[in-house]
Amino acid sequence: MFEPSDRPRILACPPGADFPRALVDGILERSRAMPPEALARVEILVNTQRMQRRIAGLFARTGALLLPRIRPVTALAGDPVPGVETDPDSTPLAPAVSPLRRRLELAQLVARLLDKEPDLAPRAAIFDLADSLALLLAEMHDEDVAPAAIAALDVSDRSGHWQRAQKFLQIVNRYFDPATGQPPDANARLRQVVEHLVRSWEASPPDHPVIVAGSTGSRGPTALLIQAVARLPQGAVVLPGFDFDMPARAWDQLDNALTGEDHAQFRFRALLSRAGLTPDQVRPWRPGNAPPSPDRNRLVSLALRPAPVTSEWLREGPRLQGVTQALRDVSLIEAPSERAESVAIALALRHALDAGKTAALVTPDRTLTRRVRAALDRWRIEPDVSLGDPLDQTAPGRLLRHVAELMGRPLTAAALLVVLKHPLVHSGGADRAAHLDFLRSLELAWRRKGPVFPTRADLMEWAEKQSLTRGKTPADAAPDSDQAAAWAAWVADCLDPLAGITAQPLEQMLAAHLACVRALAAGPGADGAGGLWDGAAGAEARRCIDDLQREAPHGGIFTPAEYAPFLRAVLARHEVRDPVRPHPGVMIWGTLEARVQGADLVILGGLNEGTWPELPPPDAWLSRDMRHRAGLPVPERRIGLSAHDFQQAIAAAEVILSRSLRSDDAQTVASRWLNRLTNLLGGMSDEGRTALAGMRARGAAWLELAHRLETPAPVPPEPRARIPASAVRPSSD
Repeated sequence: MFEPSDRPRILACPPGADFPRALVDGILERSRAMPPEALARVEILVNTQRMQRRIAGLFARTGALLLPRIRPVTALAGDPVPGVETDPDSTPLAPAVSPLRRRLELAQLVARLLDKEPDLAPRAAIFDLADSLALLLAEMHDEDVAPAAIAALDVSDRSGHWQRAQKFLQIVNRYFDPATGQPPDANARLRQVVEHLVRSWEASPPDHPVIVAGSTGSRGPTALLIQAVARLPQGAVVLPGFDFDMPARAWDQLDNALTGEDHAQFRFRALLSRAGLTPDQVRPWRPGNAPPSPDRNRLVSLALRPAPVTSEWLREGPRLQGVTQALRDVSLIEAPSERAESVAIALALRHALDAGKTAALVTPDRTLTRRVRAALDRWRIEPDVSLGDPLDQTAPGRLLRHVAELMGRPLTAAALLVVLKHPLVHSGGADRAAHLDFLRSLELAWRRKGPVFPTRADLMEWAEKQSLTRGKTPADAAPDSDQAAAWAAWVADCLDPLAGITAQPLEQMLAAHLACVRALAAGPGADGAGGLWDGAAGAEARRCIDDLQREAPHGGIFTPAEYAPFLRAVLARHEVRDPVRPHPGVMIWGTLEARVQGADLVILGGLNEGTWPELPPPDAWLSRDMRHRAGLPVPERRIGLSAHDFQQAIAAAEVILSRSLRSDDAQTVASRWLNRLTNLLGGMSDEGRTALAGMRARGAAWLELAHRLETPAPVPPEPRARIPASAVRPSSD
């Protein structure tokens, strides 16, 4: 498939190219002269499962053929280690433990440390500290950084904080010491599998083509795998969104991670440096396959130049040609509010649909996603959303959270009514209408003069006063206190045990919690869990709870105050996608999903600083400089990956850039990339200023349509009755 080469074989696609389609077309072109069965021996390693599905679908549409082997790189973590697990004299590598189990183990270790030294941190921070340590542990495994490298850092200027942090960091040492017998997590196992795979390839290279496609090499194991595959006789690496327009002097400014990591092309520079290549030695994957707008790629490349060379705007900007043509299909929406932005985006999606085009909103902002979905519902359009809803915001997740917040605390009337009003409560009972009748009567009584902290006695006292009218007139209504008493007893039986719960093992805490939730969902006298596990949200909640039950023995002792925030954090890590078949022409993608898809119209929404790019999370353990010296990724790596997503998305055929000028009654700041682009256009030339004015005018047209849509039509006044003239009025005679 590939010609012999004396240097690593690294190829690339430019920004704006439909990467999965270009990859498939290139493989088919290179295998045209090969026998049909040769394609089945091709091995393709991709960065995500979504990329895997898209590539497999594109191959399937080309006709009858033998498909290559397509796998995500992360799937290697489950493979047997070459030469180890087949060797009887070697110790097999243990399977990877689940992330939940590792976090529970870390939480127990943090809790023990705080028991000995309570001044280090409050106990409310146990699980946040465990999450932070788990993330640090994963990064250390990814980058192959041993605890000794961190302990050896010179921190004489910040010794006070470092002494406290070291006590926590000693916790992770046990996961690097083979003598402790700790099973690896997914990151550690992936690193070990890749290292053994690389050594086996050095001894015996595979005779079939191996391709790593779509990865930027941002993780240590992936970067190691890329270096090995690029040197195989029939190996190749295909990079997505490589900037062929950036000059060598700009590439040279990306050598330092502290100053260049936030650039869109930094990961490629680091990858090429390790391979011993220069950017000009990277060849196109499909020569002659131009992106939708080469002129726009050159403009965006200039706008995103590294900070030390942005002075080149003054020299290269006025000489840049084709700016008007490059931005002819680009609009800029600068909405006065978040609502106006979402309505304008929905209108643009609807207009593209009416024109027979496919349209996609790309944004990391889930709040904007929900607003746009609500606006599209005006026309009964259900978009294909790749970002699911957090499980803790769904109906099963909310019921689980509400009940968890009642454990170990006195029951209040407000909290009781919140739980009983939940749509899943009494969902398995025979007559939910009666439940709602009782609930309405209880609320009316207690809102007026009810107890603040109700007890079983208060519930039974209310039940004695009840009478329901069913199919009768008020005159002959008869009291039905027996039914009300049974309902009140059911409520008390469900919730009474919660107040007395104290610190206990996680298994027992979870069992008591689920027993109450199931009883509430089932209803009085009913078995099962009602509608708690129904639908996509219920199925995902069931999977989440099953995982928690399986790993609960590793959780240790929990207090009720610790259990509620812990459960919410566990639920929030799961996503639920709507199973309703969405419209095939309207999509809403996250930035990761947008890398593997293509659309006629691409809308980049939420282009505000802090949203796109997101602010790096605070690091409780290591400063930016300490991370750099230890060999760990600095916070700007996430910004650089987001910049790469932006550079690829803005290169689509038709683009709308969107942001809101205000958010939550506060002024917003434009995304740094949008700010760079508008500053370049505003100062480069008259053509640039004209192109920028055109972008804003096209965006203002969408805002005007949104304003007209949201403004109610004036209601004409009622016509006044005309009084007949006195001559035609009937007389009394």
